Amino acid sequence: MTKPPVERRSTALPSLVEEGGDGAEHSADGASYDASATMKAWESFLDQNRPIGPGGLVRSVIERSWQRSAVSGVNPRGRGSDLIVSADEVDGLRRQNGGLVQAAGKTFERLADILGETATMVVVTDQRGVVIDTAGDPHILDAAHDIRLEIGANWGEAVTGTNGIGTALATGRPVYVRAAEHFCEGVKSWTCIGAPIRNPLDGSVIGVVDFSGPQDIFRRHNIALGMMAASHIELALADQLRVERMQLLELCLARLQSGGRGDGYVILDRRGRVIHHSDIAAARWRHAHPGSELRLGEQLMDFKGDNWPDNIANISGIDSQRLEPLMHAGDFSGAVLLLGPSGHPAPAVRTGTSPARVALRAAREAIIGESAVLIEAVERAERAAQGRSAILLEGETGVGKELFAKLIHAAGLSTGKEPFVTFNCGAVSKDLLGGELFGHAPGAFTGATREGRAGRFEIADGGALSLDEIGEMPLELQPYLLRILEENAVYRIGEGRPRPINVRLIASTNRNLKVEAAEGRFRKDLYFRIGAVKITIPPLRNRHGDIRLLVHHFNSRMAETQGTEPLRFQPAVIDLLERYEWPGNVREVRNLVESLSLMAIDRTVGIDDLPEDFIEDVQHLHEAGGEAAEGADAGEPIARIDEAERRLIERTLVASGGNTSVAAHRLGISRSTLYRKLQHYRARL
Repeated sequence: MTKPPVERRSTALPSLVEEGGDGAEHSADGASYDASATMKAWESFLDQNRPIGPGGLVRSVIERSWQRSAVSGVNPRGRGSDLIVSADEVDGLRRQNGGLVQAAGKTFERLADILGETATMVVVTDQRGVVIDTAGDPHILDAAHDIRLEIGANWGEAVTGTNGIGTALATGRPVYVRAAEHFCEGVKSWTCIGAPIRNPLDGSVIGVVDFSGPQDIFRRHNIALGMMAASHIELALADQLRVERMQLLELCLARLQSGGRGDGYVILDRRGRVIHHSDIAAARWRHAHPGSELRLGEQLMDFKGDNWPDNIANISGIDSQRLEPLMHAGDFSGAVLLLGPSGHPAPAVRTGTSPARVALRAAREAIIGESAVLIEAVERAERAAQGRSAILLEGETGVGKELFAKLIHAAGLSTGKEPFVTFNCGAVSKDLLGGELFGHAPGAFTGATREGRAGRFEIADGGALSLDEIGEMPLELQPYLLRILEENAVYRIGEGRPRPINVRLIASTNRNLKVEAAEGRFRKDLYFRIGAVKITIPPLRNRHGDIRLLVHHFNSRMAETQGTEPLRFQPAVIDLLERYEWPGNVREVRNLVESLSLMAIDRTVGIDDLPEDFIEDVQHLHEAGGEAAEGADAGEPIARIDEAERRLIERTLVASGGNTSVAAHRLGISRSTLYRKLQHYRARL
């Protein structure tokens, strides 16, 4: 049996696998890995053709995969894939999955420097497990030909047995398969990690990204690398979808001009999948198809390739003559289905009142603004919410990270009843932080309750946990958080029993965690785990046109709360507000409008009504803006964030008469966090 080249030391994340006194590596479900014992369990399984039973040394996910492989008739003595598609079929598959190949290619480019010297290869497959692209260490790519881990080979579980690709497809979850855990004997010198890639339209699995290499090159926790790669590919696919959607919307406009004013429309991509529809179209579809709904990602038509077919089968109940091609530069790009009035009146369009829809609508409406950068951030947040990866929200103080956390939670709801739990890591002392997050056993420490208590992770089970100021988490507690994310289980302090949880983590910070990790103030492995999907919320100074909307929003809300007439702002005031750079971001806008609403003598606000220090800051920031912008462009955005935050804190303290409790309340942070920030900035002076 040909083996891969001699193992090189991996440059991946350090191992978190626990080792017992016998050297065995323990897995999340209680089984442990020992190569010799696993081989004996495999041989016993083949001889007896029955489950291994509880307490065995084989992980349950592997045992179930062995059972499926045996039922499928996979040859356990096989040497890899024995099903290779033809070159023509490979070309067809790559064209059919062109978006996936392109998105994976960008991720492969990012991984090139990492994988070049780590005895590792990476592959991407279609939804059946057929390899459509590969990259990585040339020596490993060459060795992979011996087991046919190459373009065109089918590594579905029913073909090649237990392996990272096929088992990830079978379970729909990331999978780690080490050496002897493979079902086929000829693959047992390899280790692989597979992570499903999901369609951003409907969440269906469309392929797998897999990392493979010599049997000892990986550790189980490195499944995070596969998940990060899958997340990057999914985000690239979502960006492709957005561009395609905008292009088809533009092409659709010309068609709609020739249609009736009352037409509803459904836009289909070149594969016949729904990528957009109007409310009128949804109502008429329900009328023609009782009990059915138009769903994004649903394939209504099969266009049989990239060309507009000569004959199109009718969609049940709809005239196919109303289906028109959308062409771009002479190429078929998709189609628009026009749904005109029928002989029966169309029902009124329902906006939807389910708890999930109500929550999503409320979360969207809470984010005020129409600037392009804000809309892009909102769209990225909603796309990211369709997966289950941890999400890291980055942005300056006051940009609205908590609103984005609520949006992500709402966009991922199924029933609308899933819990949403928030916790500020900087709001309590580090002595109490662990108990608050992870819970504690009865009497686990001084001050612990006699009955024990669940932590925030358990409370958030089935929903989302929003951890604000994640950068404030002490280094000694960060491994506990990483373990929870890896194992999907929480251990209460003073208790050795794992409690399984299903929690979406949404972390937020106003720090540059990449810099913090590089300088040793934040664990790199945790940063890579929570930063698989990062969303940067733009500062208010970059949200052109949103100031007026925010002022109007807070003005209306304050008037309603206080039972007064809304303020009237003179044009010169609005102009001044739009020129101000708002170092305190949206929170500063709210505080200013609240102050003016309380202090204005009449309901008309002129320049003289603005606080004196505010007017001075407008002039100061305007003069210093050029230098600050140059600093940001030179790769020092964090310096500008810190400077803006320092000025905001100083101004708030002055306005609060030096009262730190009042200042912390106005800034929306805890007093302990304010003290830490003051010490930080004083140390830099």
